[in-house]
Amino acid sequence: MEYLSVHLNDLSDKILIYILKKLSNIDVLYSLFGVNKRLNKIVCNSIFTNHLTLLKSSLNYCVLSLSDRILDRFCVQILPEIHNKIKWLDLEPFSMERILLAVNYPNLYGFGLYNIQEEKAIYLFNDESLFTRMFKNQVSSLVISINANGSLSSREDVYAQLSFGISSPNVFSSTLLELHVCLSHFTDCLYLLDGRFNELRILHVNINFISSSNLTIDNQKKLPNLRSFSLHCNRDTYVYDELIVPLLYRMSDLEKLDLSLIISGKGTFVDGNDLKTNIINKMPFLNKFTFNIRSFSHFYNQINIPSNEDIQHTLNDYKDNQIISCVDYFPNRNSSQGHIYSYPYKLKHYDNITNNFSGGIFKCVREVSSFDERSFEHEFFLRIAESFPLMEKLTLINMKPQINKFYQQSKNDHQHLSIVIKYSHLTDLNLTKIDEDYPEQFLLDTKMSLPNGIFLQTDYQLLNSVTHNFTRNETRQNCAKLKIIFFINKSEFPEHLKDYFPCAKIL
Repeated sequence: MEYLSVHLNDLSDKILIYILKKLSNIDVLYSLFGVNKRLNKIVCNSIFTNHLTLLKSSLNYCVLSLSDRILDRFCVQILPEIHNKIKWLDLEPFSMERILLAVNYPNLYGFGLYNIQEEKAIYLFNDESLFTRMFKNQVSSLVISINANGSLSSREDVYAQLSFGISSPNVFSSTLLELHVCLSHFTDCLYLLDGRFNELRILHVNINFISSSNLTIDNQKKLPNLRSFSLHCNRDTYVYDELIVPLLYRMSDLEKLDLSLIISGKGTFVDGNDLKTNIINKMPFLNKFTFNIRSFSHFYNQINIPSNEDIQHTLNDYKDNQIISCVDYFPNRNSSQGHIYSYPYKLKHYDNITNNFSGGIFKCVREVSSFDERSFEHEFFLRIAESFPLMEKLTLINMKPQINKFYQQSKNDHQHLSIVIKYSHLTDLNLTKIDEDYPEQFLLDTKMSLPNGIFLQTDYQLLNSVTHNFTRNETRQNCAKLKIIFFINKSEFPEHLKDYFPCAKIL
């Protein structure tokens, strides 16, 4: 450490701070605190002490506690010296109490609580909890991540959302200004907005179910202090007009609104006219409105369904954002889909892409699903690769065989030449509900170049057919890149399977 400090001391403060900012605050403090007076002064700067994340996250987003050695050093040596400079703490449940009791935090205003079990999260809102007793009148911002399997931020993880059940939680706060939380039911959101957090300015909620309830909850009071509201739900709701619109009516002073919803059961699609009537015209101070709204309806048929141009026409007045619309009709299901969203697109997932997908660049998206009753041709998969350059997970649902087995490069080129597609970041591929043309599309090396380490879910018989009983040379290269294969409809496998998938664990 002394040898290291000699080289660091040769650098100016400005250069040294620039270098250290590339590291995590925890690494900077743990490694350099106490080395010498100059480094102490630098690492105790607010740049490195304002926000401390006292947990670690693995490559698959699992939240873990810091080692006892690191915690001991922070609780005994570092926190007592910087406690009055700390403004935000990110904690996990196993070390949370120890860290909170180590010192006082007079200037702390925000918490991120990760991988908290549902029971403990509810207890945090109780007047008897350590958290409430210490920080009830101090904390203004709170992020709660409740996750049953101990990982962060992936939409497909098994979440244990916070739920207050049938009883109102016994907690009130006049200092909480910002809250981010996952909730089980819409009633839980109503509990949070019944006046107990009367100074709340920012609320971001991800709700598992938005449905009617027999519970009596105050859902009438205006929310004059709320300035920013985000509502996300990844499941169908049939009560958009009954529950969501009345809730938004209470937020007439909103300045920012973000909605991500799947709406079913309405007689019409949610379009620009609907948004103006029910939202924009009711919020005179609204200056930023982002949304991703997908509507499903059985009321439209192939004759009376509005065109994409009709939907886009209702959105022409939205000047602050580019608004994209897409309309699809599925005759086999006798259903229709209308999708409108603001662009640039900020979500990490994009669902139910069809052949009508217009393209674009979606750098935030990591998870993509696609469905259609018309076949997906090679050009469609090329468009997906270009539009989602950082896509990690792809789910495909399509039972229609491909019409063109090869992609024609241009209208003037009469040779059926295929462009090899690259999904450079793909790690998870779900091909369980598909025609056998699609496993071939992904595994044939003249059509697709897959990265190493793919987790593939598919039907055993389909893969057997595509690979010619696991002997086909043209699919061998991509099959050798598979890391895990989960076969449906098959529990026992022939011995030669291991030779064809040399790197894969077969389940």
